[in-house]
Amino acid sequence: MSEKYLWGHNNPFNDYSNFLRNKFNNRVQKLSLNVGFTCPNRDGSRGTGGCTFCNNNTFNPDYCEPGMSITNQLNTGISFFRDRYPEQLYLAYFQAYTNTYGPLDQLEQMYEEALKHPGIVGLVVGTRPDCLPDELIEYFMKLQKDYYVVVELGIESTNEETLKIVNRGHTFEETREAILKLNEAGLPIGGHLIMGLPGESNEVMLSHADVLSGLPLNYLKLHQLQYVKGSALGKKFQSNPDGYRVLDPDEYIEIVIDFLERLNPSIVVERLASQAPYNLLLAPRWGLKNFQVVEIVRKRMLARNTWQGRLFNAY
Repeated sequence: MSEKYLWGHNNPFNDYSNFLRNKFNNRVQKLSLNVGFTCPNRDGSRGTGGCTFCNNNTFNPDYCEPGMSITNQLNTGISFFRDRYPEQLYLAYFQAYTNTYGPLDQLEQMYEEALKHPGIVGLVVGTRPDCLPDELIEYFMKLQKDYYVVVELGIESTNEETLKIVNRGHTFEETREAILKLNEAGLPIGGHLIMGLPGESNEVMLSHADVLSGLPLNYLKLHQLQYVKGSALGKKFQSNPDGYRVLDPDEYIEIVIDFLERLNPSIVVERLASQAPYNLLLAPRWGLKNFQVVEIVRKRMLARNTWQGRLFNAY
């Protein structure tokens, strides 16, 4: 392997921050938004109760209150960074629940309020693969002419049985079809994957890398399964903790490295771990910040002289 990897820097994986900096020639920060969406897996359209692992309060920053306007949420978010990074750019991240689940005119109004804010150069819209009507994709295609618009899909697993177990309410085949449809429309696509879901062995987790590597996915987020208060899975864990696998940090980091070795090197890795608020987190309680996990992964990969995609196409 040459001194510079395929992605043009010395990180052993194709990381998101470097990708964005190269794309925009500037530092870029995502600002999370909560605008009060619900989910078809909660209101009875596709299911009830939501995904068993889900409590949206675990990943919304304090400034993400659906009672606040989009403009005010963005103002508050930017205020956290303005002094340290006065020149950086921002992506408005519609994060909580399913952010394409509503009437098109209402969606357009919300997206456009965000895009009118100074410093916002694009959108990242978190959604499900079964909530992407053709007219919305066409609208995103129009926005893409002037802004950077990414559709981020909750994939969670490529295993159909796992998706049933966690009450996801859609199949992986629907995810595959959505990715191909978005790619045909010329839209960048992100994906979210949870490592350690109930019933998944290490080999099943690693097989996700092989499946996703064969799809036109642009970005991928990984994180460990977290058992959190307020989720159905969290309640089951509390009643029978010995019945559920809890990944320790060393075990998880080894799985991540093995996963990255098999992952298509063109896929940008946006995240390697997550950290639910301590007051909501039941397990695992690692005592590590996300950046610390990333740094351990980076150092171990460099020490082993391995990199993202080293075993790509070997399986």
